[in-house]
Amino acid sequence: MTVIEKMGACAKEASRTLAVAGSLKDKALYAIADALENNIDKIVKANEIDIKAGRENGLTESLIDRLYLDDKRIKGMADGVRKVAAMSDPIGKVIRGNKLPNGLKFTQVTVPLGVIGIIFEARPNVTADAAALCLKAGNTVILRGGKEAINSNTAVSDIMRSAIAQTGLPADCIQLIKDTTRASSTELMQLSEYLDVLIPRGGAGLIRAVVENSKVPVIETGVGNCHVYVDSEADLDMAAEIIFNAKTSRPSVCNAIETILVHKTVAETALPKIKEKLDTKNVEIRGCEITKAVLGDSVVTADETDYETEFGDYILACKVVDTIDDAIAHIAKYSSGHSDCIVTNDYNNANKFTSEVDSAAVYVNASTRFTDGGEFGFGAEIGISTQKLHARGPMGVNELTSSKFIVEGNGQVR
Repeated sequence: MTVIEKMGACAKEASRTLAVAGSLKDKALYAIADALENNIDKIVKANEIDIKAGRENGLTESLIDRLYLDDKRIKGMADGVRKVAAMSDPIGKVIRGNKLPNGLKFTQVTVPLGVIGIIFEARPNVTADAAALCLKAGNTVILRGGKEAINSNTAVSDIMRSAIAQTGLPADCIQLIKDTTRASSTELMQLSEYLDVLIPRGGAGLIRAVVENSKVPVIETGVGNCHVYVDSEADLDMAAEIIFNAKTSRPSVCNAIETILVHKTVAETALPKIKEKLDTKNVEIRGCEITKAVLGDSVVTADETDYETEFGDYILACKVVDTIDDAIAHIAKYSSGHSDCIVTNDYNNANKFTSEVDSAAVYVNASTRFTDGGEFGFGAEIGISTQKLHARGPMGVNELTSSKFIVEGNGQVR
């Protein structure tokens, strides 16, 4: 067996113990949270190695921000784990039940998915978030992070494994693949004998590669080509604040916006207000001809590619539209189905937008940056699912379960 096959076998074995662990899962989670806080110095030192290597390899500052850990962020990771521990157990819940005319009684109950594989990029906080959510839902997990965060991920995973083992659960409930070559990622995608589901968390290229090559069922997450539409009836000061927050608070994350659409009747007033705020963060605007006419030569002419792109940086595409229908059509064409927003004081326009925009999260008068498991009260998240199967939007513990039917009889035959 290869190293990764052995990890799969160990995860499968550990999953049988974890599936019936009950309250021991919470004991393990609280132990993980305490261990993360007690080992902040160790994690920060490992992270400093990754940050140094990232800068030497030319990572942008927005990607460095994704990679960076400090005391505050590590304590935030620990708090997230505690919030997951404090949630009700998602396993063993009765979904429905019935007694049939032949006397058979069936009950549908929630159960763990089993063994989950997660492939993610340079965000070491995902190591703790994903492991905690999987553990709470009774799933073992095999993590495969990017090379940019390998030292941080290794430190975090080693700390978590030690904490779990001390509570009596198998350390192999959580495993990290330390080979960051493409071969290890490809092998994990083929591990159908052991994995029950594979979740990619990262950019469009990663997700496309997993969807196209995996032999394991995939839940798609992460690609965030998000929009804000400034309606003809918008509060323009509010619109400027929302756009500023949604673009600049953390431009590298998937719930940051990449395009704004502005109704033509408010463009001459709205665009200067928006640009004034964006200029404080040196955001590059790539706009249509009307946008350029209003804002001047500082605007780069946008092309089709700009409206398709998740920049993950201080770059924002802009288009002036004639009607709300044009805005909705633009979003239907270019949105990744993650998070899209309308700013408006018109109830009918708000209702039209939320009814017709087909995204996992549709906002009225609020920043798209709230599409997050923690912000939604889920404690943490595996990712933002942009598909339409059993999980859509922020994936918390409930989305990491399946179900089975328990059927009781007294000798019935068919």
